[in-house]
Parts: sequence; C-alpha cells; structure tokens
Amino acid sequence: MSKLAQEKKYKKIITALSVVIPIAVAALFGVNLRSLGFDVEPLKFLPPIYASINGVTAVLLIAAVIAIKKGNKKLHETLNTAAIACSLLFLLMYIAYHMTSDSTTFGGQGAIKYVYYFILITHIVLSIIVIPFVLVTYMKAKLGLFTAHKKIAKKTFPIWLYVAVTGVIVYLMISPYYV
Repeated sequence: MSKLAQEKKYKKIITALSVVIPIAVAALFGVNLRSLGFDVEPLKFLPPIYASINGVTAVLLIAAVIAIKKGNKKLHETLNTAAIACSLLFLLMYIAYHMTSDSTTFGGQGAIKYVYYFILITHIVLSIIVIPFVLVTYMKAKLGLFTAHKKIAKKTFPIWLYVAVTGVIVYLMISPYYV
C-alpha cells in the first residue's frame, strides 16, 4: 500500500477518533454510577494521580523536543509515544473519577474565579482540538513523512503542552475544594 493510500486510511480513523473521543468523554462525564444505583466507591484518590500524569506528559513533551533537536529520533519517538500513553491513561482515570464521584465546584471568589474558569475552559477546548493534531503528527512520523510531521508538530507541541500544564494548574486550583 502506498504512503498516500495509508495516509488516506489513517485520516479516516483520525477523523472518527477526533469526533468519538470528545463525545464519549462528554457522555461518560454525565454518567454517575452511584446516582444510577450502582454500589461503587468514589475514586477520590484519582485527581492527584491524573494531575501528576498531566505533569509527566508535559515533561515528556519537552524532553521529546530536546531529543529531536539533538538528533535522537528514536528517543524522540519513544518519548512522544509515552506522552500519548500518558494522555490516554489520564483520560481513563478522569472518566473513572467522574463516573464514581460528584463533581467538585471551584470555591474561589473574586478575580481568581475568573482566572480559574479561563484556564479551565481553554484547557477543555484545546484538549478537544489537540486530538487530531496529535494523531496526525504521530501518523506523519510513522509513515516517514518527516517534513509534514515537523510542520504540524510545530502547531501540535504548544497546544498539547498547554493542555498538559493547565491540567496540573486546574487541579492545584480546585484541590482545596475537594470534599
């Protein structure tokens, strides 16, 4: 199969995932198993873990850029693959937490409340937007289309890094209000 045919095939999968993932997360976010009568323990221990995973993702992304700038393609690939795995792990834990626990309301007042909601909203919106960017960037590298990979990676990296870092910030800002 030619690279063009492979790219076309992967783009269909990427488009589907880019639509299905946010819809599934939104749908599952609204499902609380305890409210539905299931006897499950709230997974209240997860937020600091998945916030830490966001932090690890940020470190992996920065290390991946450093690796490629030093010409270490194998390490760059390994670090980016690990960052994708961390993002998936975060997502699974995030969904599990929200399916078993009541949502926490931010309790800050005044200007900090607006700062928090700005960071939260941009984090959520960009976490949706970055999905196809990450997948296309990864696909371009896997297909050996390194010029195209480098071009889109210059857009993907800052968005993904912002999402990872703001995930930690959102947790730190809301953590005093967890019950």
